[in-house]
Order: sequence, then C-alpha cells, then structure tokens
Amino acid sequence: MPIASLPYIDEHATVIAAGIDDVWRSLGETLDRSFSGPGMAGYARLVGSVDCTASGPRPLAEGSTMPGFRVVAAVPGRELVLEGRHRFSSYALIFRLEDVSPCRSRLRAESRAAFPGLVGGIYRRLVIGTGGHVVGMRRLLSAIRRRSE
Repeated sequence: MPIASLPYIDEHATVIAAGIDDVWRSLGETLDRSFSGPGMAGYARLVGSVDCTASGPRPLAEGSTMPGFRVVAAVPGRELVLEGRHRFSSYALIFRLEDVSPCRSRLRAESRAAFPGLVGGIYRRLVIGTGGHVVGMRRLLSAIRRRSE
C-alpha cells in the first residue's frame, strides 16, 4: 500500500537545541538503537513483520532495515521515511527536519497506518487506543533530542 494512501494517525514534534546535521545524525543513531535490539526483533517475528533484522547501510539510508521497518527514503538533513508491514498493519513513520534558527531545529514525526480486518482493528485498539503509540513516540523524540543536544 503506498504511504500516501495510508490513513493519517498523528504527528508529534519537538524543537531541539542543535543544528540540523547533529539532529539528523542523532535521529539515525537513536532509531537504529531503539529498533535493532533483540526485544524488537522478537516482537517483529511474533507479529510477522516483513523486516525482522537490522541490515543495509549505516548510517540509515534507503534500503536499510531494522526490525519492523525499512527505510524507503532518506534525504539527509530533511526527511527520513520508514515503512513496515506485518499481519495486523501496514504503517509508516515520516521524520521531517526544519531549521528554526542556526542552532535550533524542529523534528516532526508523522505516523500513518492501516489496520485491516477484525484482528487489525483489535490491534489498533491495543496500540493506538491505549495511548501506547503516543507514549512511544514522545519517548523516541525525547531520546533524539537528548542525544542531539
């Protein structure tokens, strides 16, 4: 399913006291560290993710994978697009960077996902309906901000 046709879930943003290059580096390192551990690999296998291992170029670039995600676009300093698919969902995370001032950047994270069928709907309630997705995204952006500053 093309990313543009995935339903919009939400967007989270943070302003970081660091330049775009530092935030870009920290974004890739934090994502790799957060998603490439054995816990995420096990979860990815459990739900039948297409991508269950970390592979491909580092720093993250088009074609890189992490458990649950594949990098489909990487424009350094501007945008990083991840997509994934498993038994219960097709989804994308789109990270966008903007200059706020010479030493301040805004990082936005847009989530899109489809949850087909009855089981997909149940999975959506577990992930989105409980607020777990919001907590996870806030923690991820906070970790990127801390690593950047």
